[in-house]
Order: sequence, then structure tokens, then C-alpha cells
Amino acid sequence: MPHLKTVLVVGDKFIPTQSYATCLEGTGLEPRYIDWAGEKAEQHALQTVMEHEGPNSVGTPVEMLENIAEAEAIAFHFAPVTRELLDAAPRLKLISVARTGVENVDVEEATRRGIGVVQALGRNAGAVAELQIGLMLAEARNIARADASVKSGAWRKDFPGARIEIHGRTVGMVGFGHVGRIFSERISGFRPRLLAFDPYASDDALASSGVERAETLDDVFRESDFVLVQARLTPETERFVGAAQFALMKPNAYFINVSRSRLVDYDALYAALAEGRISGAGLDVFDEEPLAVDDRFRALDNVTITTHFGGDTEDTNAMSARLVVEAIAEFAETGRVPRALNARELGWR
Repeated sequence: MPHLKTVLVVGDKFIPTQSYATCLEGTGLEPRYIDWAGEKAEQHALQTVMEHEGPNSVGTPVEMLENIAEAEAIAFHFAPVTRELLDAAPRLKLISVARTGVENVDVEEATRRGIGVVQALGRNAGAVAELQIGLMLAEARNIARADASVKSGAWRKDFPGARIEIHGRTVGMVGFGHVGRIFSERISGFRPRLLAFDPYASDDALASSGVERAETLDDVFRESDFVLVQARLTPETERFVGAAQFALMKPNAYFINVSRSRLVDYDALYAALAEGRISGAGLDVFDEEPLAVDDRFRALDNVTITTHFGGDTEDTNAMSARLVVEAIAEFAETGRVPRALNARELGWR
């Protein structure tokens, strides 16, 4: 007998229900499809709130409450899984979320109720890695600034910062996980020196990707021509990149953050950029999104800004849905998912 059959699939404006439906074909599971209401910008804004305040801060979507009662598993992306939703889900056994971060899930309450929570680890690593490369090039070669100049009727030739090539430079990574491994592979054609600070990364993992170990966080900032933030946000890493690290950077170095804004002291970063102490930055993430019209970072001429879309590609969405369904299918067959983030508490490993 399967350990579960009924699955509530919640599509949103990023990963639609059809992405999950394609993966669910032939699994023998019984899905019910609904859509989380709201436009793409609204859904992303709610997710930004949840990253700071948790899922219970935004309320429970009515459409989820009305359809959760019979579900034994839920497959979703950005929608909130709140305490109220769990109260209405007496049969729920598994929460499979199409993200690495789970700020939109009340994990503590789910664990208390014996419900597994599974992330889609590595689901957007390739997309994030490629955006990092794009921002490195955009900054060092002034691509976005030149484009903006031409489209405004000008023909700009003078730009801030160092006009450096990636080839032969030192590229330093703060954190070395799924993104770091894929980034190292895809940047290798430029033949840079790769350096990473991650106390949890094994020597074998670094060596197999051609990456040198940095003994300290400061070493990455001191030695690198490009510094990339790839660490996970935890209580230990919140705002752990600050003024002391930016003071160590070379004047011709660039800073890239496609990870989480709260890993970085953005006041210190702004000061370093505004004073021209580093060449520039490529930023996909901010504490408050979208940026206010008068946000100070908009006025900087040495920053390339993207709209928090590091992992938003068609390839990522397909991979995310596949990983979500694989976790549910594994539980249906075995009654456990050992890679669940609360597997130890539930006795699954």
C-alpha cells in the first residue's frame, strides 16, 4: 500500500500547475490542482515579507484552506504554509516545496505534527551561477551602462571602475554549495583562479571543482578581484559581510550578491560604492523589494541592479517541479524522505 496518494498542487505565477502535472504523469498519485491568487509582483512581495517575518505574517490564502482537508502531501513554491493551514490539514504527511529556502513554511509547527518538509536543493543553482557571471561581465565591461546610454540618445565611453577581464583574475566565493560547484564549472572557460571560504565544504569537493580553500572570510575579500556571496542565511551568517570586509577589497574589485541581502551590511556596501573604494557591484537582492523610487542605490553609477530573478528561468522551474514530485513519490513508496530538513527529528535517518 502507498504511504500517500492525494496531493494538493498549488501553482503560482512563477511555477504553474502544468509544470507539476507533467512530472506527476504516471506516478499513480492523485493530484488536485489550484492556483494561488495574485499577480507575479504581489506574490513575490509576499515572499519577501515572509523571508523577514515568516509565513504566519501574511495570512493563509482562502483557496488553500478550502482544498487542503484531504491532502496527504502538498506541492508548491512561494505560497505560505501557515499554522492555520496545518490546522485544516489533518491528513497531511509531507510538505514538498520548490525552493531551497523555506521561509514560507512554518517548519517548527510541521515538525511538531510529524510532517516532513523537503526542499528542492540545487533546483536553481545553474540559473544563479549564470546570473553571477552575467553581473560580473556587466560590471567589469559596463554593459548595462553602455546600453542605457545609447538608448537615452548618448554614446558614452567613460565609465567608473576598473575595466578588467575575468581571465587570470581571482574569483572568490563566500560559501561553496550547489551554486558554487556549478559556477566553478561554468566559469572555468575564463580560466580564473578560484577561491572559496566555506568551513563546511570538504577538501575533496573543493579540489574536484578546481577551487582553493580560503582559510578565513577576510582572505576572500583581500585576495579576490570578484567577490561572490553564495552562503546560506542562518543566524550565524546574517550581516556577516560588513565594513571590515569591504575595507579589505582591492580598489579595482567587484562585489556580486545573487544570494540573500541579509547576509550583507548594505549600509557598509553603499558607503564603499559611493566613496569609490571598490570598483562596483552587481546586486539581485535587497532588504526591501521592489526598491523605492528614491532608493539610494538607484543613484549609484557603479552598480548593476536586477530584480531578484536569479533563479527564475524555464529550466529552473521545470527542475523545481521535478524535484518536488520526486520527493512525494519517494515518500509514497517508502514512507520517508531522508533528505528532508527535519528528517532527523522525524526519525527518517
